Amino acid sequence: MALLERVSTLLRANINDLLSKAEEPEKLARQLVLDMENQLMQVKTQVAIAIADQHLLTKKKAEQDELHAQWLRKAETAVAKHEDDLARSALERALSHQRMGEGLAQQLADQTAETETLRGAYLRLQQKLTETQARVDLLVAQLRRSRAIEKAGNAQALLQSPASRSKFANLAGKVNEADARGRALRTMLTVASAEAVDERFTAMEKNDQIEALLLELKEKVTK
Repeated sequence: MALLERVSTLLRANINDLLSKAEEPEKLARQLVLDMENQLMQVKTQVAIAIADQHLLTKKKAEQDELHAQWLRKAETAVAKHEDDLARSALERALSHQRMGEGLAQQLADQTAETETLRGAYLRLQQKLTETQARVDLLVAQLRRSRAIEKAGNAQALLQSPASRSKFANLAGKVNEADARGRALRTMLTVASAEAVDERFTAMEKNDQIEALLLELKEKVTK
């Protein structure tokens, strides 16, 4: 499924690496968030469709199972009245509904697996989007702060520099600007990476807590 392939690509994307190599990291960051939001909406729609198809297949299978049971009862009635030919016809109908039910059961199993795959992709992409939005907010704040500092520094330099050295001051300002942006971006990526590690440890501790509670409930039930 092309949609799941696109989602998988977004999930594998190394946000920090992409932003560190981008000429306009703020613009790229916002585009990444927009792409994830669009994909998330598409996956959500597909999950809803998959669940609806799953319910429909469940209903159809139940109908075939009921028809199979009805024709078996009719065959038993015919046998009881010594109507063997009628019983054979009823059994033939029962087998037909049984085969259709088995086919629907396989379709239902496949549909259930697809639904769970889509649901899992939706949850993972939703988490990735939340993490990316947080990193983008941090990036924007860092860049704006860096630009404000750069503007203040450049203004002060212009006031203090003699007119005869203005050309050199402009060149130094450009070098400082590039260096400041590089430092700001590296600082942001370092903070974002640290936050990602903290989030992973938090998730791991949460999973351990859930497993402990589950074990406690099982021990309580078995007593």
